[in-house]
Amino acid sequence: QVQLIESGGGLVQAGDSLRLSCAASGRTFSSYAMGWFRQAPGKEREFVARIRWSFGSTYYADSVKGRFTISRDNAKNTFYLQMNSLKPEDTAVYYCAASRVLTQDRSLYEYWGQGTQVTVSS
Repeated sequence: QVQLIESGGGLVQAGDSLRLSCAASGRTFSSYAMGWFRQAPGKEREFVARIRWSFGSTYYADSVKGRFTISRDNAKNTFYLQMNSLKPEDTAVYYCAASRVLTQDRSLYEYWGQGTQVTVSS
């Protein structure tokens, strides 16, 4: 059974940092793209960042470029989203996901975590 389990969300102030983790299990993800998405109240789920598990190549949404960093730890089968200089507009539920395709299109991600809340106060 494939599982993606997020952790690390919380309530922080603007300018603070948080690191989200996504522990993956149930299959080999070496050929997959692993992504982070977020969904704010009343808005669609949007792409944040992705990483190619095998090569480590990364891609970011413009809104987080320079502030967020996606990475992975092969030994722990876990990938991360380091979020720095957080802004109130970063407030959302953050989801990790896995896709066989290197893409930002959420419809092509077949495995999803349950989400973790990130709230940034001004």
